[in-house]
Amino acid sequence: AGISGKSQILFALVFTTRYLDLFTNFISVYNTVMKVIFLICAYVTVYMIYVKFRKTFDSENDSFRLEFLLVPVTGLSFLENHSFTPLEILWTFSIYLESVAILPQLFMISKTGEAETITTHYLFFLGLYRALYIANWVWRYHTENFYDQIAVVSGVVQTIFYCDFFYLYVTK
Repeated sequence: AGISGKSQILFALVFTTRYLDLFTNFISVYNTVMKVIFLICAYVTVYMIYVKFRKTFDSENDSFRLEFLLVPVTGLSFLENHSFTPLEILWTFSIYLESVAILPQLFMISKTGEAETITTHYLFFLGLYRALYIANWVWRYHTENFYDQIAVVSGVVQTIFYCDFFYLYVTK
């Protein structure tokens, strides 16, 4: 209850398109296992929301239209990417989509005007995850002189979406 199934579908799509390199690029056993775990968790979450616990799912308030996110993100991933190859376009799509995947959840909370404590903690830690990404980018730039403009801009956009929620979380 209180979790947007549409946001969870978007996160599953994010991880699916980001981790397609599982089939083409072996980095390490740890990396492979973690990617598989991310994918399994994403799809199990979607299954739990729409099948196992469908009676507690609030489909009336989870009404954000996904095409408002998917169409622009798809177009942008074709226009602005590192190299015009299928895997690179899909990776770029995943980065752009992750930056807006939380919007159905935030829309649902604003529509209902309330959220359970566990839901607010969940959102807080998703935002904290993004804040730690920003710290990672600063560290990598400082130590490796590495800067990925697509990831940084998308991460900043996502963090901006969380700012209002962070303010409400801290004050309440």
